[in-house]
Amino acid sequence: MYHGIPGRHRRMRRFYGQFLGPGDLGFDIGAHVGSRVRPWRRLGARVLAVEPQPDCLRVLRLFFGRDPGVTILPTAVGARPGTASLALSSATPTVSTMSHEWIETVRTTDDRFAAVRWDRSVEVAVVTLDDLVAAHGEPAFCKIDVEGFEADVLRGLSTPLRALSFEYLPPAHDAALESLALVERLGAGRYEYNYAPVETMRFAAAQWLTAADLARLLEQRFRPLGRSGDVYARTRSL
Repeated sequence: MYHGIPGRHRRMRRFYGQFLGPGDLGFDIGAHVGSRVRPWRRLGARVLAVEPQPDCLRVLRLFFGRDPGVTILPTAVGARPGTASLALSSATPTVSTMSHEWIETVRTTDDRFAAVRWDRSVEVAVVTLDDLVAAHGEPAFCKIDVEGFEADVLRGLSTPLRALSFEYLPPAHDAALESLALVERLGAGRYEYNYAPVETMRFAAAQWLTAADLARLLEQRFRPLGRSGDVYARTRSL
């Protein structure tokens, strides 16, 4: 379902081509089974795929383990280095998370999560984005999709990146605003923003927005619809 949908990778290449090109480095934080890795490689970018889930790591290594342009890192990313407990959902691994607060939020505010069971956990190593930049270089683009742990990931970054994205879920609206505030402070007003509803590979706004305008767009348009997606930030010099 992630690698075999006709036309999906073509749309992804077209969309991510505005952030990544030949020789660029992309950070895929929460790589899952590599749905972004393949189109990024087709763009000629090098990829650091960071994923702590053992089952997902097996898929990543099967698909990309022999690709010298892909580095697979079996770890989580957070505010500080160390270890942490990753709550796993065997039936729905896409919602595995290190944020127990996020689990409680989505369980109580969104019926779609009512049947989800986080039935086991595993201790995982944690590094920071600063650690990754120091070890691998500064990325041209960083995707963060870690099921409610986005703010913790961003707290481990001390210098602004050229462009990044983080997940937005309407049931966890306040958590997304916290991430937005962290990015805005990190960039000291140099970022502009847009929003892409889930897997559309299209921006919702015709023009890039300020942080305040993006917050209003989410609050007034997408939160009432329950339409999840990703917030994108880029420096204004792009």
